Amino acid sequence: MKIKRRKTKQITVGGVTVGGGAPVRVQSMLKKPPHDAAAMLRQARALERAGCEILRATVPDMTALDAFMVVKAKLCVPLVADIHFDKKIALACIESGADCVRINPGNIGGRRAFEEVLRAAKNRGVAVRVGVNSGSLEKDLLKLHGGPSPQALAESGLRALEIADNLKFTNLKFSIKSSDTGTTLDANRAFAKACDAPLHIGITEAGGEKSGLVKSAVGIALLLSDGIGDTVRVSLSAPPVREVEAAWDILAALEMRQRGATIVSCPMCGRAGANIAPVVRELERIAPSIEPPLRIAVMGCPVNGPGEAREADIGAALGGGYALIFKKGKIVKRVKPAEILKELMREISGADE
Repeated sequence: MKIKRRKTKQITVGGVTVGGGAPVRVQSMLKKPPHDAAAMLRQARALERAGCEILRATVPDMTALDAFMVVKAKLCVPLVADIHFDKKIALACIESGADCVRINPGNIGGRRAFEEVLRAAKNRGVAVRVGVNSGSLEKDLLKLHGGPSPQALAESGLRALEIADNLKFTNLKFSIKSSDTGTTLDANRAFAKACDAPLHIGITEAGGEKSGLVKSAVGIALLLSDGIGDTVRVSLSAPPVREVEAAWDILAALEMRQRGATIVSCPMCGRAGANIAPVVRELERIAPSIEPPLRIAVMGCPVNGPGEAREADIGAALGGGYALIFKKGKIVKRVKPAEILKELMREISGADE
């Protein structure tokens, strides 16, 4: 699969490039109390290990800024301050050294407040993410368009971009989100057609781990397949590590980025020679940490099993009461079904030899 990505300006968030041909970056957000630096830092480090490349944390008041800066000082990934309602908090975060501030044009306090934040960010070399959201759209746009329509959302973003252009501020990206997948798609497509600003994509308030993951995967994949999207977050009512894992899974499925192993497995129909589900679960658990990035196949019957196993870097195919272990297209051993996981792990550990 070859996706032709939309050409956008390139910006820098901390030391991470976004847009302009840079890889699609994986983001998430801290979900611990914003005044609890220790809890935030533990979660942030877990997210770093999971592959999060840009991390956001809410700063709801001035007293939360100290915890934010404690976390920032100990992270390798850029930390974005999420600000609503009060420009003074945004200005304080910029002055204190946040890598980026996320502000919402619908609730930051009007045009003058927005301009003040942009000027401060420009002077300090701090990136800005303009986050347009259907739940907090400017009142005049809601009235003009009769609600948070795709046109209203795109217009909010384009209006903010025009203000930034007038101030000659270019180190910014946009997110235009709704909890409705269709609205999000149409709004992002309209915005992307009108400008070359980098876009952070996702479906906001998507839902729990099951329903939210499906909705997010559909919306994000459709936008990415259109070439739209420079950073991505899967927003779930679930631990944030799951958001990061899901984002990597989506990028891998579209063959845009790969982290660790890709697991290929059959759905186990009545022809399956054994229950391969436990093997697959364990491989999926460790897949992100497998280097080099391998394609590993676990197939339960001889119909498609040998073919898939041969095409994989390492594979197992069941049939006739035993399993064949393949490596780089060749059979290397024949084992009992109960030995599949052990033998696959042995081959994986020696894959770079």
